[in-house]
Amino acid sequence: MRLVLTTASVPDPHKVSYWSEVMSRTLVPMTVTSLSEGPFEGRIVTGRLGYLQVATVEADAERVSRTPSLVAKSPDPLVAVAVQVSGTAVLVQGDRRVEVSEGELVVYNTAHPYSIHYPRRFATHVFQLPRRALGVSDEELGQATGQAIGREYGLGAILLPFLARLASSSADDYQPAVADRLAGSVVELLATLIAERAHQQGRDDDGRGHLMMRILSHINRNLGDPDLSPELIAQAHQISVRYLHRLFEGEGTTVSRLIRQRRLEECGRELARRGRTSPTVSAVAQRWGFLNPAHFSRAFRAHYGVSPREWRILRTTAGLPPATSSAMGTASSGAEGTPEGPRYGAGLAAAGQ
Repeated sequence: MRLVLTTASVPDPHKVSYWSEVMSRTLVPMTVTSLSEGPFEGRIVTGRLGYLQVATVEADAERVSRTPSLVAKSPDPLVAVAVQVSGTAVLVQGDRRVEVSEGELVVYNTAHPYSIHYPRRFATHVFQLPRRALGVSDEELGQATGQAIGREYGLGAILLPFLARLASSSADDYQPAVADRLAGSVVELLATLIAERAHQQGRDDDGRGHLMMRILSHINRNLGDPDLSPELIAQAHQISVRYLHRLFEGEGTTVSRLIRQRRLEECGRELARRGRTSPTVSAVAQRWGFLNPAHFSRAFRAHYGVSPREWRILRTTAGLPPATSSAMGTASSGAEGTPEGPRYGAGLAAAGQ
């Protein structure tokens, strides 16, 4: 039988506390903090298919927290699968932080603390099942939790529409024996997804490294193209822009920042070359993808601490007096002191130069 609980008839001052109690009683003990400016509204529809609990949650912006003390109040460890129907969610569990978009699912372990941030009104299907029913190791489960999985990923293409169909139906639609079989099917598919994801994780670590080297090499070869952008880079490597940004999350920079930094490094090298004839500053800037001279000058000064012309003078003038040498040392240290500087210059050199 389906149970429907809503804040509609609850007085405004008590809506959030009521909702927190409802979520804790229906799913697992948790605290809910409203992020909505007006009166909070929430609705949950829940039912069971054998040992599988199925719930659909619709609510205003909120933050859900499950602390160690709340974990201790749960007698049986559960594994949860959340399918994002609308809005977005940011799940944090352990050292994992993942944004889940509409049409994606994420697996998390209720036996460990976690938080979920819903920045705006949302809807999500939540499936909970006993941890012991999965038959996967703790290591495999740990590798699969906290990752957004869409229809383009392996079993996600099968599991997502199947879960959506189950969530939209009622347990009353099925005989008990059929409900048990359906629950078993969910467990089998989820266990296979977890095992597949855990197996893939090891290969992904190596694959990501090779992919990053190809991306860095591509950036290096195309620095002079003013249209070089995350969108074009992702397209060239047949990945999504979102995945491209994920690759750079652990690298301490962003794609656009790296492109700008590498262009400035090449401009700095060219402006420092000595020769009888030297290209103008604007010509150097345009050769490396800067079409706006004023923007280039500001970016160069922010990176090196001096203007492009001052940099050229400091780097190309012979027999510098002590004061100038000191200034050149300051400019040079400014280049080396840029947070991303030497690391990515070396990386790109290894990737293709």
